[in-house]
Amino acid sequence: MYTWHFTFDDQPAVRDLAAAYQARLEGLPGLDLVPARWLHLTIQDVGFTDEVGDEDLAAIVAAARRRLASLSPEQVRLGPARVTSEGILLDVEPAAGLMAIRTELRAAISEVWSAAKVLGPAEWTPHVGIAYSSTSAPGAPCVTALAKSGTTAETVIQSVQLIILGRDQHMYEWETYTSIQLTRGGAA
Repeated sequence: MYTWHFTFDDQPAVRDLAAAYQARLEGLPGLDLVPARWLHLTIQDVGFTDEVGDEDLAAIVAAARRRLASLSPEQVRLGPARVTSEGILLDVEPAAGLMAIRTELRAAISEVWSAAKVLGPAEWTPHVGIAYSSTSAPGAPCVTALAKSGTTAETVIQSVQLIILGRDQHMYEWETYTSIQLTRGGAA
């Protein structure tokens, strides 16, 4: 799948926050902890790699570069962690600047394809998964492990990545196709 993500290879505050929470979750059944290398914030899916032609992908990337050129990096706060049926998430706020980026990426896709081909709903809640549920297990032990932490971290999102995403090892893994800097210039 081609998809736009924020990745955190160069964000030690995010990686340290995730590690601190994961230490509290270590050993709890039914969780696959996300390795630091694979921490991400999903923004917008484009399409399956076998359904997106090279010409269309190049046009989507060009449109995205043009549309993101006027946007600046976004300072955000991650956390505290919360338990959901899908796993353990860090909410990311404020969402407004990230939503502006997502809106431009959705518009870039619709420049190349009809708006009807833009995947997913317009509504979106930015979050970073630090653990995925791998079985049906009660959430109470996770809630207890995370209780009274409330830890957060701040970071600056400086770029958006178009990645080739897979999930073959019980976690999302990818290779970066291209990256767009959010510096009111869009250089990569």
